[in-house]
Amino acid sequence: MTAKETMKAVGLYQYLNVEHSESLIDLVLEKPAPTGRDILVHVKAISVNPVDVKVRAPKSKTEASPRILGWDVAGVVAQIGPDCTLFQPGDEVYYAGSITRPGGNSEFHLVDERIVGSKPAALDFAQAAALPLTAITAWEALFDRLGVSKTRDNNAGKSILIIGAAGGVGSIATQLAKHVGLTVVGTASRPESAAWVKDMGADHTINHYEDFVPQLNTLGLSNVDYIFCLNSTEQHWQNMADAIAPQGKICSIVENEQLLNLTLLKNKSVTFVWEFMFTRSMFQTADMIEQHHLLDEVAQLIAAGTLRSTLAEKLTPINAANLRKAHAILEAGSTIGKVVLEHF
Repeated sequence: MTAKETMKAVGLYQYLNVEHSESLIDLVLEKPAPTGRDILVHVKAISVNPVDVKVRAPKSKTEASPRILGWDVAGVVAQIGPDCTLFQPGDEVYYAGSITRPGGNSEFHLVDERIVGSKPAALDFAQAAALPLTAITAWEALFDRLGVSKTRDNNAGKSILIIGAAGGVGSIATQLAKHVGLTVVGTASRPESAAWVKDMGADHTINHYEDFVPQLNTLGLSNVDYIFCLNSTEQHWQNMADAIAPQGKICSIVENEQLLNLTLLKNKSVTFVWEFMFTRSMFQTADMIEQHHLLDEVAQLIAAGTLRSTLAEKLTPINAANLRKAHAILEAGSTIGKVVLEHF
């Protein structure tokens, strides 16, 4: 009888404060095998996102088997399932995965090939791992939810306000919005975050702790055509309602804890829409392969020098101690760019 192959992983049984030594622990698990349209990826680098912190946050629930987090991966295809058509063993890939399946904080990881892209050739694994979740979120928000045109001429004279522009999603959204010809206003409250936002391509920055409209007026803008909210939807709700143009569109990725007064948007006939990048994989939508296509388009934009990685800090190796450190950095709430871990 052949001994089962094992792999290293980092996961949890209990949902604890990040300072607790068992909030994330080193594990040895059985190496999985791909079926159907799954590919098995040899994980080279991972990135940490607010969703990791949110899922790990303290709660009374405990797990009978370890829960593996991690929804940003760059690696090499090790095996493919019998129904795969997009990848072969040896292909370098990057992806965010699915919230309803084990995450990528393991040496080997199963993922449906339809939500996987070919890794940008110009980037190393760490640089690539910083991109998938944020790129998918920004892309879907701009082009699928807000309906921004990808044709520059159609965006002449149009503007977007990105609230929380210095974070991972904001950094990609700023680059994409500028690429398609929008005037980009990013919010940032500190000199170092404002500098990062400008470096990502924003035309202007304003402070999200102050009223938006007077700051926009100072920039020569009476309002904005689009708003992409990446921070506290209810905190900014009145400011967004005031700043959005008539018939404008607002998209948020942050769930509200208090009721939102949608009536504030009525007289302007404003559209409000959510973006959740796990929707396609969670519900196995008929168009879930669009994430494969958009990740490949992002890779092309990287190759052309239009987009760049938002890697800001790198930790080595991938283990529980470093993942706890990365979670603590995100919990501090002042992250600029992305925190990436590489090498098990």
